[in-house]
Amino acid sequence: MVDNTGSRDVSALSERGVVWVVGVGASAGLGAAAARRFAKAGLVVALTGRNADRIRAVTAEIVDAGGRAHALPGDASSADEVERLAVGVQALGPLRAAIFNAANMVRGTPLELTPAEFEAAWRSSAYAGFLFARATLPPLLAAGGGSLLFTGATASLRGRGPFVAFAAAKAGLRSVAQSVAREYGPRGVHVVHVVIDGGIDGERVRTHSPQRAAEADADGLLHPDAIAETYWQLHQQHRSAWTHELDLRPYKEAF
Repeated sequence: MVDNTGSRDVSALSERGVVWVVGVGASAGLGAAAARRFAKAGLVVALTGRNADRIRAVTAEIVDAGGRAHALPGDASSADEVERLAVGVQALGPLRAAIFNAANMVRGTPLELTPAEFEAAWRSSAYAGFLFARATLPPLLAAGGGSLLFTGATASLRGRGPFVAFAAAKAGLRSVAQSVAREYGPRGVHVVHVVIDGGIDGERVRTHSPQRAAEADADGLLHPDAIAETYWQLHQQHRSAWTHELDLRPYKEAF
């Protein structure tokens, strides 16, 4: 049965527990791909994003494919919203994995951007990532450990003039991930920062950068499902050989 949020009855939860994915947008995006991959493995998926219609659509796709998913739309950059969403996630069962995929790609040089635009980029990445860690660490610790994954970008490692806001935000998120890993890794929480070094073959690139998508050779953009498979493998890693940071890029991407 499916309830009015688009999720299946969660009274008989999977032993694998719950995964909370924040930053879910279009079905063709990375957040949705990660949600589908973890649902395929048997986890109950909680999906969060700002666009309620998109969240419910992806939730319905997962349910129709036989998975268990729950739509929890909301703003990950609001402390009150994250606290409310965390209560909903906790009602689904023990949290085993948490994926932070939110971001706000703001383009502009320091003289082109407004202070408000710069702050909005920071709030959607570094600040929201901090709020997400703060909300997910207690249930992960209570469950005996789990995975906390953050989606980074090329800008996490280096800045460029037109990406000053995005780079500052992503670098801040990377520092949040490092700090959380050093503090809570020894307590069983596997914290990973994944650098996505290249364009993702999803709705955003194909809508806003159609020329880039058209000029990309076969496999010249990262496939969302391929990234999601890596996220699942990271979640499965034995604690004697954890990865904290890795980078993913198409085989033809210059670096």
